[in-house]
Amino acid sequence: MSDLPLSLRHVVKRFPGTPPVTAVAGIDLDVTHGEILGLLGPNGAGKSTTIGIITTRVRPTEGAVTVFGVDAVADPATVKGTLGVVQQANTLDRRLTLWENLYYHCRYFGLGRGAARRRSDELLDRFRLADRRDALPPQISGGMAQRLQIARAVAHDPALLLLDEPTAGLDPQSRIALWELVTELRADGMTVLVSTHYMEEADALCDRVAIIDHGRILVVDTPDALKRDHGDGVVIDVGLTAPADAAVRAAVADVPGVRVVDDLPATGHDGTTQAGLRLSAASTEGTVGTLVAAVTPHATLRDLRVHETTLESVFIALTGRDLRE
Repeated sequence: MSDLPLSLRHVVKRFPGTPPVTAVAGIDLDVTHGEILGLLGPNGAGKSTTIGIITTRVRPTEGAVTVFGVDAVADPATVKGTLGVVQQANTLDRRLTLWENLYYHCRYFGLGRGAARRRSDELLDRFRLADRRDALPPQISGGMAQRLQIARAVAHDPALLLLDEPTAGLDPQSRIALWELVTELRADGMTVLVSTHYMEEADALCDRVAIIDHGRILVVDTPDALKRDHGDGVVIDVGLTAPADAAVRAAVADVPGVRVVDDLPATGHDGTTQAGLRLSAASTEGTVGTLVAAVTPHATLRDLRVHETTLESVFIALTGRDLRE
C-alpha cells in the first residue's frame, strides 16, 4: 500500500438514475510529498466529486483511495485527521469570532485548552488577522474570510491540504496574499491539492497540473511540460482602446497564420480593465506586421504582446471550447 500523501487507483463513481450518471470514470492519480498539484477541469468534469471522494464525503463505486497509506473507505476517521479542507463555500461559524473559529476547531481535533489558545493566536498572526481577532465573519472581507478558512483548515497541522477554488471571487491583492500563504505552507512540508479555474495561477504556482474531463484524467505533468507537449504556436494579445467590433474580428481572422480569435480576459494581472483580442497563431513570423496592418484601419491599437503557449490554450485544446452547464 502506497504511503504517498494521496493515491487514487481506478476510482469510479456512478450516481443512480435512469440512466445512471458516471461522474468519475476511472481515475489514477498520485500526489507526491511536498508538492502543490493543481486539478483543472471544465464545469461538470468530475473535480468536485473527486474531491468529495478524497475527503470521504463521497463513497466511490469502484477503486481505491489511500491517504498516507490509509484506506479512505475503510478508515475515514483516520483519513479526516490527516486532511485540511477548504470548501469553495464559506463554512465559517458566523456567530463565533475569528479567534473562536480557530480555537474550537483546535479543541475538536483534540488540542487541550492551553495548546488551542496558543495555536489560535499563532495562526491569527501568521495569516495577518490578529487585529480582527474579535470580529465576526460577516464583518470581514472575502479575502480575510478565505485566509481564516485556510488557517482553520491547517490548525490541527494536517499533512495534506485540499483547496477547492480558493481564490474564486477574490480581488487580485487578496489572491496574491492567499497564494503567498499557501506557498509558505508548502515550504513547511505540507502537500497541497488545489482545484482552480485560474490557469495563470496554476501555471505560476503548481508543481504539477492534472487536467480532468468527463471523469477521467487527461494529462498530468508540470506546466512547462504540458505547454511543450500539448501547446501549439504562440498567443498574441492585441490590446485596443475599445472593445473589438465585427469589422476588427473579421480583419484579424483573415490574417494568415491566425487560427483562434477570443476576447482578452476582462481584467488584467494588475486588476485593470482591458479590451482587445487574444489570438492563437502558428508563429510570429510574418504575422505581427500583417496583424497590425489589418487592425489599424478599424480600431486604435493600444499594445501588442506575444506569449508562448499558455496553460489556458493547452486546457482548451484538450477539453474543447463548448460551454459546460
